[in-house]
This record gives sequence, C-alpha cells and structure tokens, in this order.
Amino acid sequence: MSVLVNKNSKVLVQGFTGSEGTFHATQMIEYGTNVVGGVTPGKGGQKHLDRPVFETMSDAVKTTGADVSIIFVPPAFAADAIMEAAEAGIKVIVCITEGIPVKDMVAAREYIRGKNCTLIGPNCPGVITADECKVGIMPGFVFKKGKVGIVSKSGTLTYEAADQVVKAGLGITTAIGIGGDPIIGTTTLEAVQLFANDPETKAIVMIGEIGGDLEIQAARWIKANCKKPVIGFIAGETAPKGRTMGHAGAIVSGADESAAAKKKVMRECGIHVVDSPATIGAKVKEVLGQPARSLPPRPPPPPPPPPGRRPHLGLLAPCWGIFLIRAEFSSPSIQRFCVRYARVTPVAAFDQVALTGGPSTYELVVAITVSNVFNVIISDPSLRIDVEVETNVPEVFREVFGPTSRKR
Repeated sequence: MSVLVNKNSKVLVQGFTGSEGTFHATQMIEYGTNVVGGVTPGKGGQKHLDRPVFETMSDAVKTTGADVSIIFVPPAFAADAIMEAAEAGIKVIVCITEGIPVKDMVAAREYIRGKNCTLIGPNCPGVITADECKVGIMPGFVFKKGKVGIVSKSGTLTYEAADQVVKAGLGITTAIGIGGDPIIGTTTLEAVQLFANDPETKAIVMIGEIGGDLEIQAARWIKANCKKPVIGFIAGETAPKGRTMGHAGAIVSGADESAAAKKKVMRECGIHVVDSPATIGAKVKEVLGQPARSLPPRPPPPPPPPPGRRPHLGLLAPCWGIFLIRAEFSSPSIQRFCVRYARVTPVAAFDQVALTGGPSTYELVVAITVSNVFNVIISDPSLRIDVEVETNVPEVFREVFGPTSRKR
C-alpha cells in the first residue's frame, strides 16, 4: 500500500512542453514514473518526450486514463490549471507553481471542493513514493523504500530528512511536500491522517515552520487519534515577528505561531520534537527502538603548516545540511577567526566569532548546499588548528592545508 501515488499511477504534465515541464518530466520518467502524456494549449497533437501532447485536460484524461497530474504553469494561469484538472476527473493534483495570487487560490480551492480529488501545493516539491513514483521536483536518488512517512512544508528539509532516514537504514514510504503558501490544498493534519491509515508507515516525520496553526491542529489530532510515533521539527526559531521568512505563509502574526510555541504544544501532545534538522534521522531511529549511529572518532590534530602558508579547513559537501564547526586553537591570543565563502549560504556569518566554551574555542554555524566549498581561515600562520565537525555526513569532510587566495 502507498499514499497518494504508486507504480500504477498514470501521470499527466500540465505545461508539458515548457522548459520546467520538460526538465522535470524527464527526471520523473527516468525515476520510473508512468508519465502518459501532457497538456499544452496550442500544441495538441504533437509528440514530446515520446509522449502525446493534448490540447485540454479533458481530452488527455479520456485518451490516457490518467489519474494524477503535475502542474508547471505560470502563476497567472496555474489556478485555472488546477480547476481544469479537477473538472477532468484527476484524483491527485500536484501544483509546483510558486507565486499564485491568493485570490486565485481561494477560488480554486473552493471550486475543487466536492470534486473527489486531492490537491498538493501550490509552491511545493510534490509527492514521491520511494522506488515507485515521483510526481515532483525532488532529487529521486535520495528516497529509498522503507517505513517512514514524511510530511513537510519545506522542500529542502524534506530531502534532508529523507536522506537522514535512509542513511539510518529505515527508508521512506511516501514523502509529501504540502507547500508553504497561505492557501494550500492539503494541510499538515490531512497528510498525517493519510500516513496514520497506511499500514506500511511505521513512523511519521512532521516538518513545519513558523506561521499559521497547521502543526498545532495536527498535533492535537495526533494526541487523540494516532498510535504511530511522530517526530517533529519547526523551522524559523530565530525569525523576527511580523517578517515573512522564505515562504509566503511563514510569518509570525501571533504568540501561538512562533517556533517555540508550536514545539511546546507538539511536545505536550507526545510528539518527539527535535531542535535541529540535523538530528531528525537519529531521533527516528531512536524512537523506533534502534540505536542511533554515533559520530566517528575525532581525528588527531593536523601537523603545523609549512612556513609562509596559512592553515585552512576545506570542506566538500555533496549534499544539503546545516553543520556546526567548533575550532580550537593552540593559542588563546588569536585575534580573528575569518571565513572565506565560495558559493555558500551562511546561516550566520561573522568576521569575529563570539567565544564559547573557553578562551580559545570558536563556533560557527553554516549551511552548505550541493557541491559547495568553504574555508575556515585563522589569522596567525604559526597557530595549529584542531577542528571538530558535527554532521550527519562526516565522511565527506577533510582537512586541507594550502595557500589561500585572499589576505586578511
């Protein structure tokens, strides 16, 4: 059994011949998804990716028997695409489009009530049933078959959680990215209910964010009705009140919509809440009665660099994550702890990092995206550096000594 989509799903792509539709339809086909065709008005009767292109969703459904659609249509027309898919009889509609006007989505959601269909999104990564069917934009190689369901407002954190759960040896049943817009088709509660009723799903990961009360509604239902363990995380702990952070719906407008308030309610409802996304996989494994993997032993300090060369730590990360780097220096008199970035998105960037844990210990938190590199540089070439890295993928890190291209 699976949730929403499976190997038997017949998928249509709305906006099939556009650049986004073409790229992601290709990825879906390569994953093994049964893409039976697509719709692009004005191009009906053509072939694209060796599949038929239809003028309307009604014609496409009648010809192919499709029951799932994915929408790559510009924001101005995406709400109409949702309603057209529902009218044609599609059972699961996945809308990837970001930036749909709220007024349009209010009308679209009201229109599809009673149409016997499920809308995922908009502004979402889609749905994937591991090793069976991918209807979305997520990296398919991350998801492997298992027994943990994921429901998330965040696309990137969906991939991160799936990667950790898979590496913990548990795997994924289905992952649902519900989207981060103010008006979405499937709520956190509705997605959790799907997993609660799925016999293959043994645990649920619920990832939310600041703003709204979807997570609180789900938590209270879980306390009263769900017998499966739920692991929760809320993003946006440090977000200032009243400011939109990333998603249009991620804005704290009341005391109960902050990350701290949501986590408090979730804990009271028996959800296993983690404070860092880096510990989701370990917590799932712990809750399911399997010991979490420990970090590898701390490597010995590196030898001092040759004269005239500055020591730096090069980190190569082939995946997403947030990492804590704790650097201890051989001298407490260090004046500056500098960071040189190369295509790296910092969570916190400092020229002078606050001391923690002692006079010679510095901490920096950074977010690393795919295939990026950054260097941690110290200002005194005579000092030795001893670095501890906490990450769920420690094997990708290595210490490098060499000349730097920038003087500080």
